[in-house]
Amino acid sequence: MCIAVKDHLRELVLQALLDLKRSGQLVLEVEPDFVIERTKTRDHGDYACNLALLLAKPTGRKPREVAEAIKASLPKSQHVEKVEIAGPGFVNFTLNQNCRLGVIRRVAEQAERYGWAPEESREYITVEFVSANPNGPLHVGHGRGAAYGASVANLLQASGYKVQREYYVNDAGRQMDILAVSVWLRYLELCGESLRFPDNGYKGDYVIEIARAMRAAIGDEFRHRATEVQTDLPPDESQGGDKEVHIDALIARCRYLLGTPEAYRKLFDKGLNWCLKLIREDLHDFGVNHDTFFSERSLADEGYVQRAIETLQKGGHLYEQEGALWFRATAFGDEKDRVVRRANGATTYFASDIGYLLSKFERGFERALYIFGADHHGYIARLKAAAQGLGLEPARIEIQLVQFAVLFRGGEKVQMSTRSGQFVTLQELREDVGSDAARFFYVMRGNDQHLDFDLDLAKSQSNENPVYYIQYAHARVHALLRQATEKHWTFNRTAADSARARLTEPHELDLMNELLSFPEVIESAAANRAPQVIANYLRELAAAFHSYYNATPILVADDEPLRQARLGLCLAVRQVLANGLALLGVSAPERM
Repeated sequence: MCIAVKDHLRELVLQALLDLKRSGQLVLEVEPDFVIERTKTRDHGDYACNLALLLAKPTGRKPREVAEAIKASLPKSQHVEKVEIAGPGFVNFTLNQNCRLGVIRRVAEQAERYGWAPEESREYITVEFVSANPNGPLHVGHGRGAAYGASVANLLQASGYKVQREYYVNDAGRQMDILAVSVWLRYLELCGESLRFPDNGYKGDYVIEIARAMRAAIGDEFRHRATEVQTDLPPDESQGGDKEVHIDALIARCRYLLGTPEAYRKLFDKGLNWCLKLIREDLHDFGVNHDTFFSERSLADEGYVQRAIETLQKGGHLYEQEGALWFRATAFGDEKDRVVRRANGATTYFASDIGYLLSKFERGFERALYIFGADHHGYIARLKAAAQGLGLEPARIEIQLVQFAVLFRGGEKVQMSTRSGQFVTLQELREDVGSDAARFFYVMRGNDQHLDFDLDLAKSQSNENPVYYIQYAHARVHALLRQATEKHWTFNRTAADSARARLTEPHELDLMNELLSFPEVIESAAANRAPQVIANYLRELAAAFHSYYNATPILVADDEPLRQARLGLCLAVRQVLANGLALLGVSAPERM
């Protein structure tokens, strides 16, 4: 059986339902959306179906009566040992032993693709994640979005989607202008000028590094006297003024003194390219790789923004007010209408968002998944509205929000701030706890839940540390193989398959049941965009293996067939542990 067990059982139930309708035993206007779930105890079989309970009211019959009719109409299956009615009317399935034993061979044959759906059997989806402004190093907040987005993309690919991973580079926004002027001011200091640094500037040490590299490259080319830069500026916040007005005035002064758009772009790109290179390296070292870094500038250069505005205009979704052009977003459920072109002719950030959305579907993607930080909640309604205005199906646009991660060390919260420069970078986190622990801890909880990241636990080598516990189970199998080699015993796949009927211990049945469920776990995790489902599954599989290892002699000396069968089971566990860890971007070490 190559499909997931739940899919097979669902097909049996659907066939029984069809036969009951054809024979007139059931008359239904609408078929209920039933579920098939793993049972909580072995006494109730392996899987339970709730269809009879859902059919009782529309058919006017008792649930157990309907359940008996379903049971009587079920097709025969070589994978089902028995079917029983339990409780108020659940239809419970018990798998036969051959079905359980067969999973060991399937895992061996399919190896790293065990649990995966047929390749590219579903839609072409673009997953945009991280997309932090390239105005500094990635911090631990970005790390959770990176770990979550990469894991979700892996899960979608494993469940049959054709996946493209994308980073949207905000290379045209105001925050990048603030970075540019921050670099310029640090550059001027390196040239010997004495200046007051703005309250709203970027103060991290990396800004000085960029400035130092720029001065090495251009010398005094962009040098201006401090008096030219700071005379007649509006007061900053600490001077009793407005920090936003002050920084905007500094940006304007910088543009004026550099003289040409080309000179300003040279300064701007120096900071942009330095930060973008650092971001790429950080992500790569974290095991996160994007297929495309999509430039915001290209939206205007390649006409996406203009085509988006024209599309909305043709649809009658734009109107003019006080010289500005507005999108009637409230007609599609947004809380307010949105400006797409200001009175001065400049397009807005929202216009770029619409152009970017249009670009995704013009580039051939059939579905678009955005992964944003929790502070982007307002984007959900406006992007859905934009999709409808563009004539796209809103259901093809999905937004997942990632809540904040808070670091704790020694029970104390670790403070962080991005503008002041006193933040914990993703690189520092990796160096502290390692990429494996960081990747796993980031996805242990649902993305919609706040995450308390315990740095001490992440570094501990104990059973309380979930990633260590899981990796240790994988390494234990390798240790078994090394022990067998020391005794001059070799593993033989054919012998293991021939003797697998000897695997009858309760712990062995538990392990085989866990292995059988892996494909459906992947499907559930992908469908719900929930990598924590994989994390929880791996903990359960590791726990089942550790219990088996501690309770059962695996390298039995006087019974080679049983030894071969048990090693075959252990190797299947090792493979599935490795497969699951890979989906989360975590390594599977051979030694611990």
